[in-house]
Amino acid sequence: MSNTLNALVEALRRLPGVGVKSASRMAFHLLQHDREGAQLLAQALQQATTRVRHCSLCHTFTEGEVCATCQDPQRDATKLCVVETPADQAAVERTGAFRGRYFVLMGKLSPLDGIGPRDIGLAKLFERATDGVVQEVILATNFTAEGEATAHVIGEALKQRGLRVTRLARGVPAGSELEYVDLGTIAHALVDRR
Repeated sequence: MSNTLNALVEALRRLPGVGVKSASRMAFHLLQHDREGAQLLAQALQQATTRVRHCSLCHTFTEGEVCATCQDPQRDATKLCVVETPADQAAVERTGAFRGRYFVLMGKLSPLDGIGPRDIGLAKLFERATDGVVQEVILATNFTAEGEATAHVIGEALKQRGLRVTRLARGVPAGSELEYVDLGTIAHALVDRR
């Protein structure tokens, strides 16, 4: 392959879950069948990397200083939902069940990877959570080992500051049959039953 084509394949490999074969397929498709799409993709990436930044309040992605969610006066400022990524925030928003505010960590604690409290902005979270307006912090980190550890550290620190801290419920998904649910999920559902 030419150096330019090789560079395109290597650039596409940076995407999560994309290996050499998938990156090569994408590169060949764009160059062979959709050069206009390739130009649109390049322009969109260029614009996003120059225009999109972090909200000064919640740390999610926005083009302005403060995101639309933080500016919305209809949101309940007494509830603060802590998520790991903007994608997690978008998932919570799609439910339509939460009308509070957010704080996006942009990661999770992972000492083995060298990611500590400073790397995910815990000081900024604690400042936001203790602003005198927030009454409840909802920990909506993922149910991975790192997400659980992150939720534990945040929860303990905020409880010491006198805040009400809750965690997303976990358990058997709606519409599922018990015989097909993994044992860990069933065990958590029993412990967290209501």
